[in-house]
Amino acid sequence: MSNLQTGKMTNHRWTIVVMLFMATTVNYLDRQVLSLTWADFIAPEFHWTNSDYGTITGLFSIFYAVSMLFAGKFIDWMDTKKGFLWAIGVWSLGAVMHAFCGLLTAGITAGEWTVSFSGARQAIGAVGDASLVISVSVTLFVFARLVLAIGEAGNFPAAIKATAEYFPKKDRAYATSIFNSGAQIGALLAPLTIPFIAKAWGWEMAFIVIGALGFIWMGFWVFIYHKPERNKKVNALELAYINQDDATDATEGRVKADENAGRKVSFNKAFKYKQTWSFAVGKFLTDGVWWFLLFWIPAYLSSVYGLDSTQSAPHAYFMEKKKLDPYRGRMRAMLLFAFFPLLILLAQPLGGYSVWLPVIIIGIAAAAHQSWSANIFTTVSDMFPKHAVGTITGIGGMAGGVGSFFINKSSGVLFDHAANTNLKFLGYEGIESGYFIIFIFCAVAYLLGWTIMKALVPKYQLITDM
Repeated sequence: MSNLQTGKMTNHRWTIVVMLFMATTVNYLDRQVLSLTWADFIAPEFHWTNSDYGTITGLFSIFYAVSMLFAGKFIDWMDTKKGFLWAIGVWSLGAVMHAFCGLLTAGITAGEWTVSFSGARQAIGAVGDASLVISVSVTLFVFARLVLAIGEAGNFPAAIKATAEYFPKKDRAYATSIFNSGAQIGALLAPLTIPFIAKAWGWEMAFIVIGALGFIWMGFWVFIYHKPERNKKVNALELAYINQDDATDATEGRVKADENAGRKVSFNKAFKYKQTWSFAVGKFLTDGVWWFLLFWIPAYLSSVYGLDSTQSAPHAYFMEKKKLDPYRGRMRAMLLFAFFPLLILLAQPLGGYSVWLPVIIIGIAAAAHQSWSANIFTTVSDMFPKHAVGTITGIGGMAGGVGSFFINKSSGVLFDHAANTNLKFLGYEGIESGYFIIFIFCAVAYLLGWTIMKALVPKYQLITDM
C-alpha cells in the first residue's frame, strides 16, 4: 500500500529536489558546451582570439545579470511551475541555436546559404577576409548566448522558490545543496561528454544533443510539479511537515505565509533592506570566480599544459548540533568554505610537478563554491517571506552576473596582453602570468565577500514588513 493509504508521511518533496537537480545539471551542461569546444573546434574555424571569447562570455554574463533582475519577478508572477517551464524552454532553444551560427556565418561570408555543417566549414575556408568571419561569427554567438542567458536566469529563482514551497527552513540548505550540486555534476559530466560528441559528430551536434535534454525535462515537470497543498502525491502529514514554520511564525507574531499569498515586491522596497545588499555583494564577488573556472579552465589547461578538451575533465552540523539560528549557522559554514579557495594560489606553483595537482586544487575550490552557494542562496529564504524569494534571488543573480562580466571580459583582454607582451609577474611569464593574476583574485574573493556580508547583516533579522 502507498504512504497515502497507510498514514505514513509521503516524501514527494524529495522528488521535487531530484527534478531541480536535473534542471541545474542540464543548465550547467548547456552553458559549458562553448567553453569545451571553442579552443579546439570553433576558434580554428572562426579565427577567434582570447579577447573574442572573453567578449562572448562577458556579454553572456551581462545578459544573465540583467535577465536575473527580471527573472525573479517573472517567476514570482508566473509562479513556480509555469515560470520554470518558460525558463528551461527558452534556454534549451538558445543552446540549440549555437549550432546554426556556423551555417549563418558561412552563408553571409560566402554570399550563399548552405544546408550542411560540412558545407559551412568549406564555405568559411574559402573566404579570405578573416576579420569578417570573426565579426559575423562573434555577433551570431553573442545572440545565441543572449537567448541562453535569458532562459538560464530563471533556473535559480525558480529552484529556490520551489525549495521554499516544499521544505521547512531547517531543511532548505540541505535541499538546496542537493539541487545545487547539479552545477558541479554538470561541470563534471561536461568534459566527459561534450568534447567527444564534438570530435565524433562536429561541435554543432554537441550543442544540439545537450540542448535537447531540457525539452525532455519539461515533459516530466508538467506532470510532477504542483503546489504542495494541491499535489495528490503529498499527504496531510507531509504537508504539515512542509508548513511547520507557519505555526512557529504565528506564535512569534510573524506574518504567516498564506497571508502573503499573491503579494508582489517592488525593486525599490527590496533594496531598502541590508539583507538584500548583503546577498547581492556576496554574489557579486564570488559568482565570477565560479564562472571563470567554468569558462576558462579548459583553455588554461590547453594553453599552459597542452591538454585538449578530451583530456581535461557542514551547515547541518552548525544548525542541528550547535542549535544556532539559520543565519548564524549558514554564515559559519560559509566562513569555513571561504578558506578553501585560498588553495588556488598553489595551483600554478604545484603544476610544475604534475598537471593533475592544479586540476585537483581547482576541483576542491569548485566544490567549496557549491557549498558556499547553497548556503548563500538559503539566506534569502531564511530571512525573506516566500512571496519575495524570487525577486531577491534575482537581484543577487544580477549582481553575480555583473561580477562575472568583469572577470570574464578582463581575463580575455589580460591573457592576450600577457601573451603578446610576454608579461612578467611574480616569476611567471606570458599567458601564465595572466592566469596567476586572476587566480589571486579568485583565492581571496570569498573571504572578502563574507566579511562584507557579515558587516551588513551581523545577526539574524527576519523580514516581516514586505
